[in-house]
Amino acid sequence: MSSCSCCRCSTAASLPPPPLVFRRNSKRGREMDYESSSWIWDGVYCHPHLFGGLMLTAALLGLSTSYLSGIGFSSFPYMFSDLGIFPTKRRENKKRVRVYMDGCFDLMHYGHANALRQAKALGDELVVGVVSDEEIIANKGPPVLSMEERLALVSGLKWVDEVIADAPYAITEQFMNSLFNEHKIDYIIHGDDPCLLPDGTDAYALAKKAGRYKQIKRTEGVSSTDILIYVVFGNVGRILLTSKDGEVRDNQDGSSPLPADKGTQSHSSHVSQFLPTSRRIVQFSDGKAPGPNARVVYIDGAFDLFHAGHVEILRKAKQLGDFLLVGIHTDQIVSEQRGKYYPIMHLHERSLSVLACRYVDEVIIGAPWEVSKDVITTFNISLVVHGTVAERNSSSPGGNDPYAVPKAMGIFRMLDSPKDITTTSVTKRIIANHEAYTKRNAKKTQSEKKYYDEKVYVSGD
Repeated sequence: MSSCSCCRCSTAASLPPPPLVFRRNSKRGREMDYESSSWIWDGVYCHPHLFGGLMLTAALLGLSTSYLSGIGFSSFPYMFSDLGIFPTKRRENKKRVRVYMDGCFDLMHYGHANALRQAKALGDELVVGVVSDEEIIANKGPPVLSMEERLALVSGLKWVDEVIADAPYAITEQFMNSLFNEHKIDYIIHGDDPCLLPDGTDAYALAKKAGRYKQIKRTEGVSSTDILIYVVFGNVGRILLTSKDGEVRDNQDGSSPLPADKGTQSHSSHVSQFLPTSRRIVQFSDGKAPGPNARVVYIDGAFDLFHAGHVEILRKAKQLGDFLLVGIHTDQIVSEQRGKYYPIMHLHERSLSVLACRYVDEVIIGAPWEVSKDVITTFNISLVVHGTVAERNSSSPGGNDPYAVPKAMGIFRMLDSPKDITTTSVTKRIIANHEAYTKRNAKKTQSEKKYYDEKVYVSGD
């Protein structure tokens, strides 16, 4: 009887060596077949009693030899490797595919988020270039948000791995070589809508010529142009333009200070083109529930025109627990609290923007104004928080404090808002540059019309 360091018994010693099975013209196939056959013999040598028990169990269950050959021994490693019973050969790590997508990301909305989600699906790591303020001014006009604010928005998206600040508007040969050599980018991504430079040339022509370009499907129903048009020409813009202090006010009879001009939009006629689907919500959601002992933090709000202030307060809220639940108020509640010309983005649009944030685990689509005991119990909420910067007071017109219950329970906390930016302050910026945006939108509207006239179906997404 022979023995050795791995406790092989005489039965094991009498067994023939493990067979080598090769596939022609497939180096990887040879490695896989050797691995899938050698694990059996390693198991017999190191765990003869356990292996025999497994075979006896199979026999007792009435599994014939033909059935075992039908499922194949090669499936056993996947069944038992996670249990640590049999050692398996580690496979070499594949090269991770790095993809690049750039943009201005001014007035960030769920369309931007969905584009970056699609881009991430084409690789393993997503690097995003944020175009500089100077480049935006030269090619499109003044941006609404600063570079710092746009960087915060892009960095806060769950699909983004790295960010390159001050990226050029056009992919020059020098910048493309930098992407390929320094940043190890494999593919450059853009939507199926054209991106033309002021001279009419394709901004991604060089990437296409190099064979390193991939296309994604444009998200329907939203664009920064649509938002700018509504803010500038809709009632929000018309009220702000005629108000000396920039506050949104109505006449005593509830009417607008100015009659509706031809070509302008009222809030009632502003119909979103977004078509919400359950699939889109699933794509944005992590689909994970909090653990039984998780500390659930709850924060609610309108989250209209999702901006850097929202990202920062959500980041601070997430740091206070294990699971961040965000309540998105209904359009009706937002209108009651902020005025009848709000919200600018409707409920489903706002919900997707919040879901795309890396700090958010789940949202309540259409959350109630008051945080009741039932809501706290249903979602097992440990802490309710609210930022110090808000559009309106935390109490409703009727005088009811929406956080009265969590305050009485001792689970309410005010958070210092890291930024003082609000939806109204963003709106005021747009109005301040309304002439520049009017010219920009006129040019953009023509290209948008051409895109939809020539639009063809694009698979994916």
